[in-house]
Amino acid sequence: MSAHDGSASTQLPRGLRRLLIAVTVFFVALIIVPQLIGAYINWLWFGEVDYRAVWATVLLTRITLFALISLCVGGAVFTAMWLAYRFRPAFFPRTKTDDPLDVYRQLLARWPLRFGLGVAIGLGLICGAIGQSRWETVQLFLRGGSFGQRDPEFGLDVGFFVFDLPFYRLVLSWLFVIVFFAFLVCLATHYLFGGIQLRGKGVGLSHAARIQLAVLVGTFFLLKAVAYWFDRYALLTSKRREPTFAGAGYTDVNAVLPARFILFAIALICAVAVFSALVLRDLRVPAMAAALLLLSSIVAGGVWPLAVEQFSVRPNAADMESPYIERNIAATRQAYNIGSDRVEYQSYPGVGSAPPPQVPADRTTIANIRLLDPQVLSRTFTQQQQLKNFYSFPDNLDLDRYRLDGDLRDYVVAARELTPSALSGNQAHWVNRHTVYTHGDGFVAAPANRVNAAVREAGDASASNSGYPIYAVSDIASQQAGNQVIPVEQPRIYYGEVIAQADPDYAIVGGGDEPREYDTDTTKYTYTGAGGVPIGNWLNRLAFAASYGERNILFAKAIGPESKIIFHRDPSTRVERVAPWLTVDSNPYPAVVDGRIVWIVDAYTTIDGYPYAARTSLSALGGDEPTAPGSQREISYARNSVKATVDAYDGTVTLYQVDEQDPVLAAWMRVFPGTVEPEDAVSEDLRAHFRYPEDLFVIQREMLARYHVDEPREFFTNNAFWSVPSDPTSDTNPQQPPFYVLLGDPAPSFRLASAMVGFRREFLSAYISVRSDPEDYGKFTILQLPTDTLTQGPQQIQNSMISDTRVASERTLLERSNRIQYGNLLTLPIADGGVLYVEPLFTERISTSPNGSTFPQLARVLVSYREPGTGGVRVGYAPTLAEALDQVFGPATGNLATAPGGSPAAPPPPGRPEAPPEEPGEDAPTVAPPVLDEAAIARLEAELDAARRALDRLEQQLGEVLRPGE
Repeated sequence: MSAHDGSASTQLPRGLRRLLIAVTVFFVALIIVPQLIGAYINWLWFGEVDYRAVWATVLLTRITLFALISLCVGGAVFTAMWLAYRFRPAFFPRTKTDDPLDVYRQLLARWPLRFGLGVAIGLGLICGAIGQSRWETVQLFLRGGSFGQRDPEFGLDVGFFVFDLPFYRLVLSWLFVIVFFAFLVCLATHYLFGGIQLRGKGVGLSHAARIQLAVLVGTFFLLKAVAYWFDRYALLTSKRREPTFAGAGYTDVNAVLPARFILFAIALICAVAVFSALVLRDLRVPAMAAALLLLSSIVAGGVWPLAVEQFSVRPNAADMESPYIERNIAATRQAYNIGSDRVEYQSYPGVGSAPPPQVPADRTTIANIRLLDPQVLSRTFTQQQQLKNFYSFPDNLDLDRYRLDGDLRDYVVAARELTPSALSGNQAHWVNRHTVYTHGDGFVAAPANRVNAAVREAGDASASNSGYPIYAVSDIASQQAGNQVIPVEQPRIYYGEVIAQADPDYAIVGGGDEPREYDTDTTKYTYTGAGGVPIGNWLNRLAFAASYGERNILFAKAIGPESKIIFHRDPSTRVERVAPWLTVDSNPYPAVVDGRIVWIVDAYTTIDGYPYAARTSLSALGGDEPTAPGSQREISYARNSVKATVDAYDGTVTLYQVDEQDPVLAAWMRVFPGTVEPEDAVSEDLRAHFRYPEDLFVIQREMLARYHVDEPREFFTNNAFWSVPSDPTSDTNPQQPPFYVLLGDPAPSFRLASAMVGFRREFLSAYISVRSDPEDYGKFTILQLPTDTLTQGPQQIQNSMISDTRVASERTLLERSNRIQYGNLLTLPIADGGVLYVEPLFTERISTSPNGSTFPQLARVLVSYREPGTGGVRVGYAPTLAEALDQVFGPATGNLATAPGGSPAAPPPPGRPEAPPEEPGEDAPTVAPPVLDEAAIARLEAELDAARRALDRLEQQLGEVLRPGE
């Protein structure tokens, strides 16, 4: 653009110019300096966790995208403005009346170069900032590979739709943006300087304006032609047929697809017609071409497909859509990993034909029936295992299993974490909060199928310690690891779910002349782990002080040369930061692996654009809140291909590959080589604690509810579909959550399971379970119940149980002084084809004291089973599972519940779990377990409970007198 044209510019006063420069520098610094500090802190943090290559790759890709898009958009805008200004008419005819644009024209003429650069740079930076977020699309295009699966319409590898097509469409969209902005600035510049003039009813164009505008419009039509071409492939992910099925249907393939090809050809003709205006100097030809494209898009792209749909497809939809429904079924099973290689279907009668004691698998299942609900017992754990006011447990506890002395048992597990929000008084002082109270302490585990089971009178459920968990592992910080049932070498927890809820969540550890971190009432501790960023030098102290806005970081004497700052302490957040290309589950769970407490985090590879696969919302995966940004993004492919671990002591993050067949993970491993450990790097101890993730199971359960159907016409009618039952124990959950159980096989198998009912009905139709055992991990078993008989589902069973006269009458007594809460209703296949329902009932004493602390305890157990032959439903209701089973099956079955994993009166000694009873031989007759002196056991239990209550009262009184930190 030429130098300034016209009169000399008016100079601003020197003082005002200096003030404007100072203000500009100040605001630029406010924007840039925090970004630089954040980048430096990220560089330090990624170096700490040894994933700096990930950070550098992502940053470099973002910067490259930002620069390319900014340069392309800004360059095109500046070029369009420069050409329009350079070839403006030499003389601009002025009208007699004042022109309101004359002021802007004169301003632009004074500083044409500055103005052109300002507009170009501004638009370029804005577009670059928007476009850099698509770094994942670019990297998948560069490193993507083959799926080994071809789409049924075009015969292209699925990798083209997943890796290549999104990139092509991204480039095309930015080319449209460039042409659009270039056209606008060209049009505006020509109009300001006379290249375009309004003459009565016509428009006058200079030769330069005609050429430039024709080139831009012709380019637009060329891009439109390319867009029509790629739109053909996008039909395979069409939503037009949803919710009936996903992907292209008959109308899409036989009407829309040919129409897109026709529009592609017409767009090319339009581009040629527009370019011809450069020679013919006649605007009527491009105008007619544009009108033709518009008319064709209406007729071929809209009217014709609508006519085919209304008059050909709808009257014969079941027949005409069948081939495309078959494509949808096959693609969805492949995309969500629920094909025939992973899912086994079995017919299941729903009514048993043999008593449970005669079926080995049933004996195992009954002995391992879970009584404790991890969603209910958080406050119970807190009250009984908190130890200090600044410790607590997550709102939802976790389930895991451990093999002790050869027996596999499931446990309710939790880490005793620091709760910074619970610090009070002088505990909350900055020094104490961030340098003294720095970590939690201890791993807590209670057998999920065992409780203290002292005898209680009806209506007096809270009169003793009965119904509380039996803690197999507790308060390990002050005990030797060798004396524990589950030995833990390092009990201190610096990284966890609860700790991370603090704002800010940092702690300054290590260094100093003497230990200062609280460990026990008599000992202090100094952190010696590998985690944390060094903060001993002044540069790092200054950076973190600025980042957190905390001057104490600069002046605190507690910070020594060897001190470290630990932050980003949430396990899910740490995994998400080192692997931003994964969708991270928000429900990590603690496990003791090789003597250390580690958080196990499930991570998923997800994509959108798998041809013909059904879609689901991302909010159903990874624990995203429905209102969280991006949580409504849809996906059509999901794999739990990565298991991550976060060490609770030093924060070490390790990613393990657990699915070698996932092409999306393979692409990301090429993008970030060396970040994911191969599957053979997983130790046996760690693999034994891998659980099948609930979030993925919820999505697969949703898909299996429809896509278990093979026949397209049956799929179209919805008759054979299933539904997830409503949660009978909650008014807030619309669907019953899945549950972990140990099922007999006859050896116990740790599974995630869910009942399924008929489509919009409440009768049981199927039972879905997936294994978490290392040898058969991820294998589904679906028990399909007959459709000619009706088996009550969870909601109906719940109504039957609470309507029982015994339950209704005693509940009235319990509610006089207790709050009632039903635990998870377990659906268990049992008794050679039958279905057993078990539901714990928890009570919580109503406290009249404002400072009273009450918490749930198991009060009763409800059991329901459909009798063979008569079809009647028998209900058991008793203080213990054994008694409830006795009421349904007889005494022999109730005794099975007191086998290892049942409900004994007291826990086994630490390190010496009870040995399992020997299984009878194949030909040996079934012998009932020996009958014990129940009266003596009851008296012993009562005495033990009285001693425990006295000890609890003493601890409470001591806790009120001796406040920690005061």
